Amino acid sequence: MKSAQAWRGGMKDMQILPAPRHRAHLKKPTWIIVLVSLVSMFLVCAYVYPPHNSAACYVFSSHGCKGISNWLPPAPARELTDDEIASRVVIKDILNTPRTVSKSPKIAFLFLTPGPLPFERLWDKFFQGNEGRFSVYVHASKDKPLHFSRYFINREIRSDKVVWGKISMVDAERRLLSNALQDPDNHHFVLLSESCIPLRNFDFVYNYLMYTNVSFVDCFEDPGPHGSGRYSEHMLPEVEKKDFRKGAQWFTMKRQHAVIIMADSLYYTKFRDYCKPGMDGKNCYSDEHYLPTFFHMLDPAGIANWSVTHVDWSEGKWHPKSYRARDVTYELIKNITVFLDSYCFAPSGHFS
Repeated sequence: MKSAQAWRGGMKDMQILPAPRHRAHLKKPTWIIVLVSLVSMFLVCAYVYPPHNSAACYVFSSHGCKGISNWLPPAPARELTDDEIASRVVIKDILNTPRTVSKSPKIAFLFLTPGPLPFERLWDKFFQGNEGRFSVYVHASKDKPLHFSRYFINREIRSDKVVWGKISMVDAERRLLSNALQDPDNHHFVLLSESCIPLRNFDFVYNYLMYTNVSFVDCFEDPGPHGSGRYSEHMLPEVEKKDFRKGAQWFTMKRQHAVIIMADSLYYTKFRDYCKPGMDGKNCYSDEHYLPTFFHMLDPAGIANWSVTHVDWSEGKWHPKSYRARDVTYELIKNITVFLDSYCFAPSGHFS
């Protein structure tokens, strides 16, 4: 009993704590949900339908606001390497040198062929009566051709083996240019293959080239796997991916551009070493990328971004379409020249 009383007495001395309250679950305010929904819709609309007012670019996404880019300071220019500075000084000096016109300006026709020239008779007719206005150079990489035309006899230069897709193709082009540059009267240089035929008469070709101030070098940006996908970061810092270009190898080039190609060793070396089949698991072909990238970087305003040689890639194969004898008709030639007249002229085309 005493213990029970003591316990009761102790209870009187103890402080009675209030029982914990159970909080009722609060309902989420409806206005917050509505506000979040409106803001989300606002941002989505701003992204899908970007503002074109430059003042609104600070509020909305800047996607599509071209004006704001003019307000931002330009990105700091990359510091050029010593080799780049030396190369660009030489190239700039060559390009700024006034062009000298000789008394007898000529076009150099550069034939890059593995052997015989099946259309030599056609070229013979093309050249007839125009002596003194052209010169011929032949690079035969495999077999020395037997010529019957006086315009081709003894016109072979020292040649070397050429492998498709490798730097030896570019080497052959440079070899043709270096030989043709020895004649100061050669003002324009036209690269041709054994499959090319003339689609215009000589006077048309001669007058067009002599009165133009650009070179015709095929040059375009291809973001796909067969374009920029071939780029190798080993080309850095001199060649950046944003400058990597592609184009057909067949060119028509003015003398100044031929000279800067021969003066170049920096960019040529980059493509020789890092643009080749199997590089980084990719198939890069220097003859398709070296010249387009080179001119895009160093004299983009000095070239027309297309070639004057008609090549049909419509079949989607590794090589262009070949026209057989049965395919060559008056209508075919007419269609080709009419099509190309819409933006340039066609001195030659690929046939077989």
